Amino acid sequence: MQPFQTYINQNKERFLEELKSLIRIPSVSAKSENKNDVLHTADVTAEHLKKIGLDKVEVIKTNGFPVVYGEKIIDVNAPTILVYGHYDVQPAEPLELWHTPPFEPTVKITDIHPEGAIFARGSCDDKGQFFMHVKAVEAMINTNTLPCNVKFCIEGEEEISSISLEAFCRENADLLKCDVILVSDTSILANDTPSITTGLRGMVYTEVEVIGANSDLHSGVYGGTVGNPINTLCAMIASLQDVAGRITIPGFYDKVEEVSLAERAEMAKAPFDLEKYKAHLDIAAVFGEHGYTPQERTRIRPTLDVNGIWGGYIGEGAKTVLPSKATAKISMRLVPNQLNEEIFKLFEAHIKHIAPPYVKVSIKNLSGGQPYITPIDTIEYAAASKAMETTFGKKPIPNREGGSIPVIALFKEVLKANTILLGFGLDSDGLHAPNEHYGLFNFYKGIETIPYFYQNYAKLKISKKPLAMSLEQ
Repeated sequence: MQPFQTYINQNKERFLEELKSLIRIPSVSAKSENKNDVLHTADVTAEHLKKIGLDKVEVIKTNGFPVVYGEKIIDVNAPTILVYGHYDVQPAEPLELWHTPPFEPTVKITDIHPEGAIFARGSCDDKGQFFMHVKAVEAMINTNTLPCNVKFCIEGEEEISSISLEAFCRENADLLKCDVILVSDTSILANDTPSITTGLRGMVYTEVEVIGANSDLHSGVYGGTVGNPINTLCAMIASLQDVAGRITIPGFYDKVEEVSLAERAEMAKAPFDLEKYKAHLDIAAVFGEHGYTPQERTRIRPTLDVNGIWGGYIGEGAKTVLPSKATAKISMRLVPNQLNEEIFKLFEAHIKHIAPPYVKVSIKNLSGGQPYITPIDTIEYAAASKAMETTFGKKPIPNREGGSIPVIALFKEVLKANTILLGFGLDSDGLHAPNEHYGLFNFYKGIETIPYFYQNYAKLKISKKPLAMSLEQ
């Protein structure tokens, strides 16, 4: 048994209690009422980095919430790994749907997590996952087995599209300089089917407001003569997809990457049970673009979804109002070759084109990010694959995910380094939803796996032999 493995086994309970304490802080970056909680979480995260033995730790101000930076340089000639994560979390609402308080971590046994799972907001996304790296590095430092330089960049705005991180990265490119970036903010296919995320979709997030008359009107007096913004907005949204599930915005698919049949066949090897999928979600049927499987629709095809819609009267009882305006938040997930700025312009032009003359429209580009693909023929991917094979007992499957992490493409541009998305969550962990949770198996398996990545990567960086041969020795 490796020395760091013994250390991890001896400290598991402490690791869990420390994670619980971190989770208890409601670091919701989207809500102004939680500003001090977010700032406090940055300070607490910095204290954890100091305690594990990093040589330099800073809480660096940005135009928004600070970035927690830490480093340990063991040898200027050794390879450097940059660990990225985020300490902010999603809002917990709707609170009434939580089975336990969202910021009081509770361990419960479930069918999927017979070893137990920690239920709380941020348990998986991303406090539980970035904390794995903190504890893994602690284990290596305390057993003198750290073979690489390590840097941490833990931000507080990922859940609000990392609005300050681009400027921070560009201004601190030398500080963040590294050979590879390691991120755990993604998932594996199943606890008995390890996988490495090799692709993320990009995103455009918009807000569309449709305005009719200059005030709310009596629906009896004006209905039938004055255009109803809610009716109009709903009709416009409905027209954005056809009956085959394709998005109708002109030019939307022009640059979409067409994944080869060979790669689609490889993707199909990942285990997927449609009936269990539907039962888990309590739905009678799946929906999506014709000609693609459910896995393909969420991984290699673009989408358009309404994330929220409101207008008029929604209080108790009746109020026969013809509203003056209606608003919707609409997001689009993008695949390789689709640029978020170009897609927003296409979306904006189309919405203005289909808006009838009896309403005005206002369209805002709230946030976005570019798609990202991780090459699998690199030493960093080989190091990650071998690390997972060591701890899971089987080779991981390369797997694209449907989510977005906007900073990953930014890292590639600014730092000129590839990212390995070494996540350990499950799609069923309820990210962004009530009752988010993270399996104890996954938490500990991540801490156990990460040091093997460091060992493998250091070995491959100094080896001149082919990848497979270098790792076998």
